[in-house]
Amino acid sequence: MKKLTSIFALSILFNSIDIASAQSQQKDYEINPYTLVYEGALTENESGKVNIHPVKYNLNGIEIVANVYTPAKYDASKKYPAITVAHPNGGIKEQTAGLYAQKLAELGYITIAADAAYQGGSGGSHRHIDKPQNRTEDIKGMADFILQYPGVDPNRLGALGICGGGGYTLNAVKSDKRFKAVATLSMFNSGQVRRNGFLNSEVNTIQDRLQKASEARKMETTGNITYAGVASITDEELEKVPTKFYRQGFEYYYRTHAHPNSTFLYTMSSLMDLMTWDANDQIELISQPLLMIAGSEAQTKYMTDESFEKAVNAKEKELFIIPGATHIETYWKPEYVLKALNKLNGFFQDNLQ
Repeated sequence: MKKLTSIFALSILFNSIDIASAQSQQKDYEINPYTLVYEGALTENESGKVNIHPVKYNLNGIEIVANVYTPAKYDASKKYPAITVAHPNGGIKEQTAGLYAQKLAELGYITIAADAAYQGGSGGSHRHIDKPQNRTEDIKGMADFILQYPGVDPNRLGALGICGGGGYTLNAVKSDKRFKAVATLSMFNSGQVRRNGFLNSEVNTIQDRLQKASEARKMETTGNITYAGVASITDEELEKVPTKFYRQGFEYYYRTHAHPNSTFLYTMSSLMDLMTWDANDQIELISQPLLMIAGSEAQTKYMTDESFEKAVNAKEKELFIIPGATHIETYWKPEYVLKALNKLNGFFQDNLQ
């Protein structure tokens, strides 16, 4: 696999992306046969080019839906490095996880992006359960599946986690040494934020929120499901969101890259598990090479900084900052995606030999 070392070289792979505003990326998911909503998404499989393969598999009794991307001129008799791509909180495989999976496939990797159990198109009830143990198992389940895929070299498996998927990817690789290299993009420590609030703004209400979560679980025994999060947002409400991270997030998920399977909802009872979990617990168990990427303007950057510092046993760890990028802009903005991919390509090629 030829190494591409320059952003210019990588930009050739982005010739289908229109360098325009986020608003120009708005598309009806029904237009794409795979319901992909990111710019430059595949619309058909062509011989000799990157192809997409919708797949389903069973994980602990739950049907998982995923997309596998294979490189151009894919030959099942050869051996390729593979990468799992874990989606953000509220996200699905058709959004930024799919974008990065497709672009990494264009660089020569076999990739997989799956919807988390209980979320997106995957099975599981109640819907929108969002527990760290499930999300961690989702990543290990992607590894189970892709390591059996024709052409995958089992000794060259990497992991990429985006936003909440980054925190859960860190958790997965602590114990799962099938992963030989791990990278995160705009990592979000879901447990820390659900417990302490974003930017540690809700530490005084922890016990009250745990009580609400406990009451919600009690109600679930009678079939009444209580949800936290946001199901939709009006333009007026969007204008009043005070935090750039959440405002841009709502714009991404409910405007420019909307998909009916993607929602910010999660069961209130999930907080019982989320608030007692932290991506940094036992993070010293990570021994693999580690790359953490964040935007210089990301309000979530403090989470990447904390995890990076605490991952003391990670081999050849590196913190890579994208100047000018916010958290959400690393999901879609071509100039920032190019920089992230350029760095990811070099990292995975160096560590998935």
